[in-house]
Amino acid sequence: MTPSPATAPILFDRALLHARRRRALRDAPATFLLDRVAEDAAERLHAVLREFRTAADIGTEGDQLRNALAGRVDQLTRVALPDLETEPLPLSPESLDLAVSALALQFVNDLPGVLAQIRRALKPDGLLLAAMIGGDTLTELRQSFAAAEAECEGGVSPRVAPFADLREIGALLQRTGFALPVTDVDRTVVRYDSAFALMADLRRMGATNILVERRRTPTRRATLLRMAQIYGERFADSDGRIRATFDVIWLSGWAPHASQQQPLKPGSAKASLAEAVKRLAPE
Repeated sequence: MTPSPATAPILFDRALLHARRRRALRDAPATFLLDRVAEDAAERLHAVLREFRTAADIGTEGDQLRNALAGRVDQLTRVALPDLETEPLPLSPESLDLAVSALALQFVNDLPGVLAQIRRALKPDGLLLAAMIGGDTLTELRQSFAAAEAECEGGVSPRVAPFADLREIGALLQRTGFALPVTDVDRTVVRYDSAFALMADLRRMGATNILVERRRTPTRRATLLRMAQIYGERFADSDGRIRATFDVIWLSGWAPHASQQQPLKPGSAKASLAEAVKRLAPE
């Protein structure tokens, strides 16, 4: 299955994403989230009693994931996500035992298309394990900017990317052909001295605004100051430091195989739920 560029909305400027990530690498990148995800990925794979001979790392920046999985897979190939949605991933059908990805899929415009291509590249009973930003990530910053812009400028512009939630990702795994899909959320709350310190970290992550519909003019100084004030009023702890939420959605799924556990067919149950409840009811 190939991506569906005609139907997928173009939300992210991926050329700008790469430019900002290159800038972050020059300015001492902030990698605490990626470090955590790489370590967690290694732990999750350690619990899987399988050998992975051929694996691909889909879109992950840096070497943290590669280093964490050293010795766990025989061959780990780095595969870049294409900037153009019409370009397929360079993966051969049924060529991989494992596909991994760390903090890259949240910036894909056609996520269903990419997941379908990964599914096609997995051998039967091959595994996808990925982590992406989602859920309520940066909800505090989003709310503070919205309130400040509404107050100072009479309108709200797109500032923080829309993130998928857990149920959407689980349904998407099923829709793109994965068996035994599992999703969960790892929430990290980071504290900062101010909203400006948070924004500096986002810049060092290469994670500032890359929305196609972003405002192209500089933000007014008065709006920025008001945003920081609102942030402190609504989301500060007793010591004055502010909180920033980062939700990492973990997703895993398998390429279908006959050996996997299959759901029971409707009507195949041999016991009646009504009879079981009747037996348990007090006389």
